[in-house]
Amino acid sequence: MLRSFIEFLYLFGHFAGEDLEEEEEGEEERLTSEEEDEEVTAVERRPYAGTSLLSQAEAGTQQPSLTLDIPKIDELHKATERSPLLPSAASKSRSRSRRRRMSVGPHGDATVTQAVLMLLKSFVGTGVLFLGKAFFNGGILFSSFILVFIALISLYSFLLLVKTKFVVSGSFGDMGGTLYGPWMRYAILTSITVSQIGFVSAYIIFVSENLQAFVLAITNCAKLLGIQYFILLQMIIFLPLALIRNLAKLSTTALVADAFILAGLIYIFGSEAGIMAERGPAHVELFNSKEWPLLIGTAVFSFEGIGLVIPITDAMKEPRKFPAVLSAVMLFLMVLFCGAGVMSYLTFGADVQTVVIVNLDTTSKFTQAVQFLYSLAILLSVPLQLFPAVRIVENGLFKRSGKMDTKVKWQKNFFRFLAVTLCAGLSWAGAADLDKFVSFVGSFACVPLCYVYPAMLHYKACARTRKQKVADIALMVFGMLAATYTSAMTIRLMLTPEPAGPPVLGLCEKSPTEHLFLH
Repeated sequence: MLRSFIEFLYLFGHFAGEDLEEEEEGEEERLTSEEEDEEVTAVERRPYAGTSLLSQAEAGTQQPSLTLDIPKIDELHKATERSPLLPSAASKSRSRSRRRRMSVGPHGDATVTQAVLMLLKSFVGTGVLFLGKAFFNGGILFSSFILVFIALISLYSFLLLVKTKFVVSGSFGDMGGTLYGPWMRYAILTSITVSQIGFVSAYIIFVSENLQAFVLAITNCAKLLGIQYFILLQMIIFLPLALIRNLAKLSTTALVADAFILAGLIYIFGSEAGIMAERGPAHVELFNSKEWPLLIGTAVFSFEGIGLVIPITDAMKEPRKFPAVLSAVMLFLMVLFCGAGVMSYLTFGADVQTVVIVNLDTTSKFTQAVQFLYSLAILLSVPLQLFPAVRIVENGLFKRSGKMDTKVKWQKNFFRFLAVTLCAGLSWAGAADLDKFVSFVGSFACVPLCYVYPAMLHYKACARTRKQKVADIALMVFGMLAATYTSAMTIRLMLTPEPAGPPVLGLCEKSPTEHLFLH
């Protein structure tokens, strides 16, 4: 099981197909001309996954088909009596530009089952806990329709990206650079960075609210600490964790986090079922005409996982099976997320909170344990979510590794301190309205990344018929309009003052006197 999680962490080292692993100093030597000739000859003998089929079709060496002929590893690298048993440092690592060019090649050995588990671990996190409030914002009928629509359109967009990956080699950003030029690569990497920073900031707020409710529960409302103190506490914890370069060192924390998340979800669903059986369904609205734009951003936030689509595709033994695997997982998640949102809203009605855990009976020791463990799980996963954003920016700012250069190493350390501070600052600013903050992250950062860019890449690389081109253009227009409108509406709602109400703190909702005390 631990090996499975280490392999899952490896995907974050290749987030969106980018090579984000720390380079070893002295490992950037160029291959000898003889080695280069051997590799070029081997590649020319037979095209394989990741090789641009468009270029082959233009050269007359390959028909424009998505049927790939993947060579065996031993065909690419024939062993001789002079071949080393272990690869040398120079052969294991090359410069970033060379490694991007040489990133094409034989795929991994992950089975269908392993791919399913990796996808589930990629998508299931905090987003499912925000859906109860999201359904309140949109209304139960409208929200169900929108969530199904977002799930299907996200699946369609992910499949467009996978299809493009089979035609154009490289990472998500490399495909954009190949098809449109450097500006597209920078736009994609910027969106990835912004979205990951947004996720981390939302997670920090989530943990802070849960810990605040936990402290109130265990002290019987005797101690109300401000959110800012919990944000500062997490900042102190994240500063040393952000300095970890080797993702394998985070394997234990990732394993513990996923175990806590699974246990927490089972307990939450079970508690909601018990409450509904006892009290019956609460009053719900079919459509909320005031705050429905918040639903869209939260729904996109929940289904955002495009950064791991490419590395999981590359990790599979049979990449051609990935579209079917992805489709099955997305349909399962559609049912899971829609059911979670409907159940939370039906259970608590208008009283449902942004983080549904605080709606549960906080006098229960089990609820208190779930609050604490789920918060700990998300806290442990934050460094992993921050890693891609930090490494993408570092690759742009620093041309040398800090392995052998102490000055560069401490410059990178200082930059990581600044990244953690930025996330904490954003969390502080958005702590008052977590549901609106999550919606803004989904609308502003995730919508272009999930819908606009894949459609643009597919349009340029794969679209041949009028129907395909119209579908791609329609998805681009939908993505840009949705991002612009929902972001603007979310900002407007964030700036609109609302009457302050008492925080929902379970056992603290006993009397007007206690509400006054809490205010």
